[in-house]
Amino acid sequence: MIALFVGLRLYAVLGQRTGHEQQPVSRPEVPPETKKPAPTIADVPANTAEPSGLAYERGAAAGIGAIIAADPSFDVARFIEGAQAAYRMTLEAFWKGDREELAWLANDQVRAAFEEAIDAREAAGETLENRLVGIERATIEDARLTGKVAEIEVRFDAFIAAVTRNKDGEVVAGSLSDAVPTKDLWTFQRDLKSRDPNWRLVETDEAA
Repeated sequence: MIALFVGLRLYAVLGQRTGHEQQPVSRPEVPPETKKPAPTIADVPANTAEPSGLAYERGAAAGIGAIIAADPSFDVARFIEGAQAAYRMTLEAFWKGDREELAWLANDQVRAAFEEAIDAREAAGETLENRLVGIERATIEDARLTGKVAEIEVRFDAFIAAVTRNKDGEVVAGSLSDAVPTKDLWTFQRDLKSRDPNWRLVETDEAA
């Protein structure tokens, strides 16, 4: 599935229903866990980058229902898988400074913000040597339909190994031996009346 989305660059079938998937289930309420120390690379299971299940917050149910009513081909399971692929692709493009790839994945506003950070990094003579170790959780936090424009917020809890090098190749920040936890809230948007099946990244934020 991931290879398909990468091959199409912008996960062109993201959200399409085949009729053979199980119905998504809402994620049950769970008590907050005690904060744990950041794990090392060895502590992170090798398969955490794979889709972790079908889940969305209860508050997103009405919005998801509205989107499915407007577009019966939409499928939550495939959307979550595609969102995880898009998350990985976007991060890797940003880390590499690949402006062309970012233009395919995000709208103009988000792309401009990424490019501004890339420009500042390049002006400082710094390079990133980052790696997405795994996605522990990908959950739809909210969904809404305004007219025919659908927006879905996805929370990503992931582990990233991050290193920043200066122009001489020396490490000035981070470590590849430690997996740093990160929590992001990304919003994807699509005009359902458009024949273009692509979803675009329109907002990024840090999740609580």
